[in-house]
Order: sequence, then C-alpha cells, then structure tokens
Amino acid sequence: MSRCHRLLGPLATPAGAALAGAALLGPTLLGPAVGSQQCNLTGWWKNDLGSKMHVYSVNSNGDFEGVYHTAVSSTENPIKPSPLHGSQHLDDDGQCTFGFTVNWKRFSDSTTVFVGQCFVDKKQEVLQTAWLLREKVDSLHDDWKATRTGHNVFVRINDKEEGKASPVVSLPT
Repeated sequence: MSRCHRLLGPLATPAGAALAGAALLGPTLLGPAVGSQQCNLTGWWKNDLGSKMHVYSVNSNGDFEGVYHTAVSSTENPIKPSPLHGSQHLDDDGQCTFGFTVNWKRFSDSTTVFVGQCFVDKKQEVLQTAWLLREKVDSLHDDWKATRTGHNVFVRINDKEEGKASPVVSLPT
C-alpha cells in the first residue's frame, strides 16, 4: 500500500486480520498523518484566503471527491459550496502530487483546476497548489480575459478548533 494513501473505509479482510493489521500499522491506517512524514488528503483544509475544502476519501486508485467552500468570488451571486473531483498520484515517499477540478455551477459560469503537492512541514500537512480559473465569456474576442491563475497554500484544519461540526454536504447535481 502506498504511504500517500490510507484506507479510511472498512478493510476488506476478516475482522481479526483487520484488527491485527491496524494494531501493527498504527497511525499509518488510522487518523491524520501529523508526525508521520506522510500526507493524507482526506479531511478539511483551509487556504490562505479563508476558503475551505473537505475531501471525503481517496480510493485505491487515488480518485477523490469532496466539496469546496470558497471565501472569494468575482460574481455578485451568493457563494454556495461547490463539488470537487480529483486524482492523487499514489507515491511511496508520502509527498503526493494531485489535481482536482471545482465546478462553480451552483453560483457562477466558471471552473477551476488545481494542481499541487502534499508536504509535511514541521509535523503540519501543507498543500502547495497552483490553479487556473476559466470564466465563461461571450465571444472569442473576449477570450484574452477569461483565464486567471494563482497559487494557494492549504493547511489541515480540525473541526473542533473551528468551533463547529463539519457535516458531509450533499450537493444537488
């Protein structure tokens, strides 16, 4: 099993073997990776602009889904949580690369793609990302102003530290 990916759902082994495996592997399979020099994308993250995302789980192929709560927008429409879909390169060194797309269709005509790498720095998980945001424009003549680029740094956040529960948000399709 890759160090970047941890099983978060039920283990596909008999209960006794699962308990024995969990006891031997300890935090590698259970809980956040703080202190273990490996990253786990699953959970809540907050970036330098105050936006938050929740990655629900990463499957054995590295695919994941979640929800993104942006703190910034250029539209005048009310901001709404938006679905994210991504893929993670499952490496053995624990410093995984990944990419994900956020479709802002619930309140905007734009889409953002993020690429990044997960690091453990001083026992804190950090996601270094770059992004491209593509806005819908009305003509080819306006294409020059349709794409923005940027960089964000995400750190893991704890729901209890935020002072509120963070339920899984079901997004309408």
